[in-house]
Amino acid sequence: MLDSKALKSIPLVPANTADPAPDYPWPKPYKSAMFLSFDVDAESAWTSKDAVHAQRLITMSYGGYEARVGTPKLLELLDQLDLKATFFVTGWSVDAHPAMAESILKAGHEIGHHGYHHLLPDPGDPWIEEELERGFEALKRRLGVRPTGYRAPYGEFTEELRVALVRHGIVYTSSFRDDVRPYRHRLADGKPGTIELPVTASYDDWMHGLSARFSPRPIFPKEHVLSLWKDELDEVRDWGAMVTTVLHPQCSGRPMRLRLLREFLTYAKSCPDVWITTGEKIAENFLRHEAGSR
Repeated sequence: MLDSKALKSIPLVPANTADPAPDYPWPKPYKSAMFLSFDVDAESAWTSKDAVHAQRLITMSYGGYEARVGTPKLLELLDQLDLKATFFVTGWSVDAHPAMAESILKAGHEIGHHGYHHLLPDPGDPWIEEELERGFEALKRRLGVRPTGYRAPYGEFTEELRVALVRHGIVYTSSFRDDVRPYRHRLADGKPGTIELPVTASYDDWMHGLSARFSPRPIFPKEHVLSLWKDELDEVRDWGAMVTTVLHPQCSGRPMRLRLLREFLTYAKSCPDVWITTGEKIAENFLRHEAGSR
């Protein structure tokens, strides 16, 4: 329980002081957008919770599914639907599964930064800088890529991380849950931060269908999730806004979830007003309009 001293230390300002998202138009003929993105954690999803999991081979096998089956199946699906996506990949996954990472790049998809060990960013953690640098180094060494986009492991952020990402030249981030359109972060000192492509929480497949032994979450049937995803997309289309997916190969790459994703993406493609694209393209659209409004 918090004591009175801790409660008094809570600042009486919004946690995010960025200006409201500007109503920049989407490229013609589109009136809304979908940032199609995947988080490739592999076994680091589990070792980041407990390093001892590395010796628990069945637990590790849930993450190992990504390289063996999940990612190839998702790449096959995206190729069939002629869609490009952004894959946020942990540096550990790139080093442990280089062929998997190379296949994503070879298929023409964007590679984003997702930390190295998939560690939870927490205020005051001394390893935030090291996690960033090791992630950059792995992506450069293995893939020849210097990413422009970043998604925080566990979807958490700190001011130290926000500042460090600007220093490292990251153009856009995709972790916050506080808007339905892109906006520009403001750092604590008032300087501009990265462009934020907000996440749509309901499009996180980990919440609806993670088939892990110790998961406390139920597995929802396809019909329930498909209805939820379609309804939200349709409302977002009416708003002229954006949805952002957070899909994982160890979840959506499994047979029971791949059919769901195929049906949803086929539906999204049938909506002529929805721009389905990568984070890089959405950030470029934001930058063009931002420059023109100055």
